[in-house]
Amino acid sequence: GEAVIMSQSCTIRTRKFITNRLLSRKQFVIDVIHPGRPNVPKAELTEKIAKIYKADEQLVSVFGFKTAFGGGRTTGFGLVYDDLNSIKGFEPNYRLVRKGLKEAVKTSRKQRKERKNRAKRVTGIKKTKILAGQAAGKK
Repeated sequence: GEAVIMSQSCTIRTRKFITNRLLSRKQFVIDVIHPGRPNVPKAELTEKIAKIYKADEQLVSVFGFKTAFGGGRTTGFGLVYDDLNSIKGFEPNYRLVRKGLKEAVKTSRKQRKERKNRAKRVTGIKKTKILAGQAAGKK
């Protein structure tokens, strides 16, 4: 009987739909109703929203999901970008990394801390130089 429950579908509704021309995207609140089933994976939601808005899955970003107490209902946020350039330009890096559109920057914790402390000692333009030099060094 377990498999039957897992295959149950979920209903997706979008509210507060806005076309944000400045950031060239559509944005909305997503309500997922999934009775008798655990939380719906983001990959599945991305796929379904891409289908609803007739967009490529790469241009869809979903995040910030909170499950209602008792389960069965989850609310989050969704964005559908107009093109690949705008998603790369406007989405925060961590979300691009999640989507696989960007490689995660790997630095050791010690390096990050040393950089932070070095930046504390200088002011103004020198600070940007230190931070930029570090950024170039760690890529």
